[in-house]
Amino acid sequence: MRHFLFLGLLVASVLFCRPASACTMPASICESPIEGALPLIEGGEPAGILIDATADPALHHVAEDFAEDLGRVGGHVGRIAMNPENAPRRVVIIGIAGESPLIDSLVERGLIDLSRLSGQWEAFHVEVVQAPWPNVSEALVIAGSDRRGAVFGTYDLSERMGVSPWYWFADVPVRQASDLFVTAGRRSEQPGVRYRGFFINDEDPALSGWAEDTFGGVNSAMYERVFELLLRMKGNYIWPAMWAPKSFHLDDPRSAILADEMGIVMGTSHHEPLTRAQAEWHRLENDPSTGGAWNYLTNAENIRAFWSGGLERMMSKGGGQTFENLLTIGMRGDGDEPMSEGTAIELLETIVSDQRKLIEEVTGRPAEETPQVWALYKEVQDYYDRGMKVPEDVTLLFADDNWGQIRRLPTHDLHRVGGFGVYYHFDYVGAPRNYKWMNTNQVEKVWQQMNLAYERGARDIWIVNVGDIKPMEYPLDFFLRMAWAPDEMTPQALARYPEEWAARQFGEDQADVIGDLMTEFGRLASRRKPELLDASTFPIGKAAPDHLVKGEYDLIVDEWRRLSAEMERIRQHIPANQESAFFQLVEFPILAIANLYEMYAATAWNRQLALNNDPRANLFADRVEAAFARDAELTQKYHAIESGKWNHMMSQVHMSYVIWNDPTEQVMPTIVRVAGDVPEKMRNARIVFTSPEVGPGHLLRNAAEADRNITGGKLAWHEIPGLGESSAAMIALPQGHAATDPDEAPRLEYDFVVPETTDAQIRLHLLPTLDTIGRGGVRIGVSVDEGPVRELVMDLEPTGGAADTPGKRAWYDAVIQNRVVLTARTGRLLPGDHTIKVWRIDDNVILDRVELEFNAANMD
Repeated sequence: MRHFLFLGLLVASVLFCRPASACTMPASICESPIEGALPLIEGGEPAGILIDATADPALHHVAEDFAEDLGRVGGHVGRIAMNPENAPRRVVIIGIAGESPLIDSLVERGLIDLSRLSGQWEAFHVEVVQAPWPNVSEALVIAGSDRRGAVFGTYDLSERMGVSPWYWFADVPVRQASDLFVTAGRRSEQPGVRYRGFFINDEDPALSGWAEDTFGGVNSAMYERVFELLLRMKGNYIWPAMWAPKSFHLDDPRSAILADEMGIVMGTSHHEPLTRAQAEWHRLENDPSTGGAWNYLTNAENIRAFWSGGLERMMSKGGGQTFENLLTIGMRGDGDEPMSEGTAIELLETIVSDQRKLIEEVTGRPAEETPQVWALYKEVQDYYDRGMKVPEDVTLLFADDNWGQIRRLPTHDLHRVGGFGVYYHFDYVGAPRNYKWMNTNQVEKVWQQMNLAYERGARDIWIVNVGDIKPMEYPLDFFLRMAWAPDEMTPQALARYPEEWAARQFGEDQADVIGDLMTEFGRLASRRKPELLDASTFPIGKAAPDHLVKGEYDLIVDEWRRLSAEMERIRQHIPANQESAFFQLVEFPILAIANLYEMYAATAWNRQLALNNDPRANLFADRVEAAFARDAELTQKYHAIESGKWNHMMSQVHMSYVIWNDPTEQVMPTIVRVAGDVPEKMRNARIVFTSPEVGPGHLLRNAAEADRNITGGKLAWHEIPGLGESSAAMIALPQGHAATDPDEAPRLEYDFVVPETTDAQIRLHLLPTLDTIGRGGVRIGVSVDEGPVRELVMDLEPTGGAADTPGKRAWYDAVIQNRVVLTARTGRLLPGDHTIKVWRIDDNVILDRVELEFNAANMD
């Protein structure tokens, strides 16, 4: 357990609100005055804030924010003092254990014990102390093991008071109170993952256009808001925006200074070594004396000089101090492309060796004293798989396939000094299709993948590509909360997360139903990325003379309509001060994607009816035009909220893709109009739902609807609500265990009845996952009755280019459809009762549905 003195999920559960139960928990926020509690806000008047005059700048920043937070909650900004003699009677003390004279004096006098903070990373301790100085009657001490520990402890208190980390970035209103108290006692926390953060990427035209309008560019004024958001979510690490021609350091030198002042660990993306943005090289490349080709074989001297300059800049803080960076090492080709044909292990080993020599030369210290990361992204993973040697102190950063499936995890050397991490994606530019407009990430799938990573030892870096930050608020909040306390994010905590997230943003009154909206949105949105939709994505039904029969597209549209209607019902009960946040976080994502489905389904009907010169085609042409206009209206509404605060932020092109890359503008699908008027009686032609024939020849069961769930040793199948396309999917827990043989494996059993002698086909519907071990796919077992277990293999080969092998084609199909179907024949089945058994063999398998189809041709 990494959280010492942590009071478990009960403490975590009170973070999102201020229930009466908080009054019984140590050092928690309570609205009632109880014995021993410190009045944080009383009658609207806040406690003072006390910090050392010599405190790290990060503490001064957070003290100022906390003072403002007191004002946001109670109406009056807190006063900051730097000496107990002129402090108010009650204060909040913020400091670093061992570095703060204020806090150390309390330790020396035996008023507080901070021994557990010694040697910890980013830990904090919160405790109420009585009469610490003659003129101070009581104090709430927030002590950090280091500067970020103190920062996180302070922002943690702000959130408990009712200030969401998203108060500015999503306009979540602060829950106000004239009286708040901190209960007596103590509590402490520390992170489960060392470096936790996000990567701003693919940020044109949305974030970059917004930043230009709001701050005059992607500059330090913008990053001040970004850094604050990151720290309030207890994150510490960021890769800055880098799409050409952006350079974090050159575009505004104040940005790097501000990052260090606030306590941010800066990094650079997986292909930008030693603090250098690729855009910096592009500004030099036309000068052969300083730039030239980005090719280490032909231009190593200039490239080394370029990297050396980045390291010297890192050392320019003064006073022998270094700006805090986690250095990316290695090298990829220009433009985030492979460096060379094939696997250039020897070349890359030389590059890494030369980079570490530069680190030693510039810093004057052994290379292992400067934190470094090597990103195993795309083809770079091949170097690792084929045995490239990397120094022990370098963190190995594994990556997903850009679509949410982690490609590889540690299999050996699990105790290497540098450890392991994961680079994950909520947004991507690349094959088979860009997706960067809207959040389409199921947090339940994020949990499954990151829990697997944590159990397999990837605990040193978690970083996620979030594109423009908005509209990824929901999954990003989840990702960083889990990164802070991965042990606490159990399946039960995961199930509570949507409601708790909703309560943190909107209060308890509507939290359960808003949480349900977010879960259903995740289920529907993850089915197919919006950029992958067109009129042919799903089949539509058939046209009869007086009605239309729904097909799959129409049934999906119905699901979106129901979700939209439920959202509209809930919106009627949203207070006026929450309407903006509700629109950004809930309403807009639902309406925008629902409208896209309406448009493409109508396009499909229009084209089908027009083929038969059916005038009803014109009715659907009208619907297409209306939906296209509605898309623009929704975008304009988003850009107008908060007096235009978020102008440009939803300007990603998201329809009418032809190839993997962006269209240049929004284009309405082509429609066809036919001659003739629609008879009046047909203007509101019914679309009648006709159920598919599901009789004795077909069985489709959600995986969670098993008739029996049989454990196997320490492993068991567990239901994860909200995961997958059905209402819940099944995974074997705990994750991270080796393969199991059928005689010791957990299994799920599904009963069925055979009316006549036949054979059948079993189809297991799985969510895509990858072989993180490198053995050749992931396996699941299936059998019927007491028959032998047949191993089925899901073997996908991620690719950023053409699908030139069956494995790569299978991967394309899997990520496009967010589904993999494995099949097995049953052999001859006699009439009567039978049972399908699904066996856990390999880790990292997500079972969504079980389907059985009889072969009628073989029936007697």
